[in-house]
Amino acid sequence: MSASIAIETPLQDDVRELVAALNAWTLGETPREFCHHMTVEQMAQADTTLFVARQDGRAIGIGALRRHADGVGEVKRMYTRPEARGLGVGKSIVGEIVKLARAEGYRRLVLETGSVPGFSAAWRVYEGHGFRRCGAVLDYTDSPHNIFYEKTL
Repeated sequence: MSASIAIETPLQDDVRELVAALNAWTLGETPREFCHHMTVEQMAQADTTLFVARQDGRAIGIGALRRHADGVGEVKRMYTRPEARGLGVGKSIVGEIVKLARAEGYRRLVLETGSVPGFSAAWRVYEGHGFRRCGAVLDYTDSPHNIFYEKTL
């Protein structure tokens, strides 16, 4: 991958554009009541760190680590622009999230994602990093529209 990844604020126009594209895409795949979006303002809170992938200065991917109690971190807001898919952007961002969670002493990472085939590339990224499917995590509820993953660090 020829993109750079860095921790950045979500309160930037190009990041807001990525979040809007992610929201539009997920709402096209999953009923609204089963989408668990965070706003950019929520992502800017102290409990969340956002990673932004850039290629030639252009934001092409995002992913965040949200911190919870009891040594649990959550992977949130993973998205790669369609034209940048297949370049390893998501894989690299998840790698940075795992690295940060380990450095901060987290014992476990969890995430929620969609259950329809449109999310299969995401499933491969998570599984490639050693995440395993599990039951509902945190305060999410089981549904046919969501899949949950966990990884022990």
